[in-house]
Amino acid sequence: MISLHLKLATAAAAASVLFSNSIAAQSDSYSAKQELAPAPKVARVRITQGPALEMADGNSAIIRWRSDNPGGSDEHYGVVHYGTSPRELSQTAKSHIRLNRSHADTVFRVRVDGLALRTTYYYTVDSMGANGTGDRVKSPVRRFTTSGPGERVAAYSPQPLLRPR
Repeated sequence: MISLHLKLATAAAAASVLFSNSIAAQSDSYSAKQELAPAPKVARVRITQGPALEMADGNSAIIRWRSDNPGGSDEHYGVVHYGTSPRELSQTAKSHIRLNRSHADTVFRVRVDGLALRTTYYYTVDSMGANGTGDRVKSPVRRFTTSGPGERVAAYSPQPLLRPR
């Protein structure tokens, strides 16, 4: 019987140590780590894959591309300039991303909302730091067409480049 009490006491003591450490870890007040200085900007950012339509339905689309890691601020945005004419890309959609300094490249995905059914859109992509300074990378103009009601277009391969006329 004493052996059983000793085992229970040992188990209870071990559990209380584990439990108290997890409570202590949770109760520490959060203190933000010191913000890192911006990484050096690369001399020239290149798009290495895409841009391409990842998915579209009747009123939205997701555009995806990969580029060299641009450096600078970790807070970045993927930017899509689009419109219904390849010569007038006056609308803009952007999506926040946090750069990973340990990666040589970055994947950007931007959702474009408010599109019209069965309409062809033209677009180009870019990226910029949180301060609004562009990375001076701009893709050629590409295009996609939205679907009809209840339809969805997915897994497009990159669209052919549009040649200036």
